Amino acid sequence: MTTTGKLLDMAKKMADAAAAKAIEIDVPMVIAICDKHGNPVLFNRMEDALLASIDIATNKAYTAAALKCGSHEVAEASKEAGPLFGLASCDKGRMVVFGGGMVIKEDGVIIGAIGVSGGSVAEDMIVAQAGLDVL
Repeated sequence: MTTTGKLLDMAKKMADAAAAKAIEIDVPMVIAICDKHGNPVLFNRMEDALLASIDIATNKAYTAAALKCGSHEVAEASKEAGPLFGLASCDKGRMVVFGGGMVIKEDGVIIGAIGVSGGSVAEDMIVAQAGLDVL
């Protein structure tokens, strides 16, 4: 019996939903999904998505998994006067401290994260949320 794995199956659905939202708002995106340990599960770069978005989306997913919260949730605290100032330079520069990375939960337990990049922060968050909403 062949199986792709539960998280990968979920990730495929999420990536399809996120890509559909990106098409709807007419912004090509990079969509990255990782497991709860930050290991890649799925990567989707839409045609014409920004080259920089490859690392940004991957790192947004990693950040959400590593910190167990949305990347937008650390934005304020990581500003110059904030208690987490310097976070963006931690973990070999992989921490992203603006929106687009969100945790994936199943029955209240974090099982992975999605990271989206290619538009404004608000657009990235809308597309990431569309991926989560399909679950």
